[in-house]
Amino acid sequence: FRAVERGSVFREKLGEMTLGLINANPVVHAKKERIARVDDLPHADDAVDPLEIYDFVRDIRDPEHPYSLEQLSVLSEESITVDEKLGRILITFTPTIQHCTMATVIGLCLREKLKNCFPPHFKVDIKVSPGSHADEESVNKQLNDKERVAAAMENPNLRQLVDECLYSSEL
Repeated sequence: FRAVERGSVFREKLGEMTLGLINANPVVHAKKERIARVDDLPHADDAVDPLEIYDFVRDIRDPEHPYSLEQLSVLSEESITVDEKLGRILITFTPTIQHCTMATVIGLCLREKLKNCFPPHFKVDIKVSPGSHADEESVNKQLNDKERVAAAMENPNLRQLVDECLYSSEL
């Protein structure tokens, strides 16, 4: 797979997944009640609403635990911003620990879930919260490099893990 040829850290992270839990006892929060949406609100057909995006990604399961990203406070409503004028969506997530080896997997899950749910003229950036990860710059670079993301998703083991996080019926 191409990520191996490029020396991608995705390969390294995949190898680390079998080593056991990095954060064996995460703090788990209650799920928030979903806000009823009113479809009658005036907005352009292609308007992007941060709350809609949050509702779409909040139930992604954490790669290490049977909890959602919302329950582990990896994501929050405030972690998604939209700049309509610049055509940008920014999702910032906070790993549960500074040395989280699953940060790139979480980012891949977010990107994969959002792949087709926003207007094509928007650019999506996915980043770890500033100061929340020991290898912040490297993780951010990987998650926003189209070639690295595409190559990582060609790995069948990584693809299976992402799919399990996205389509888990345990939540």
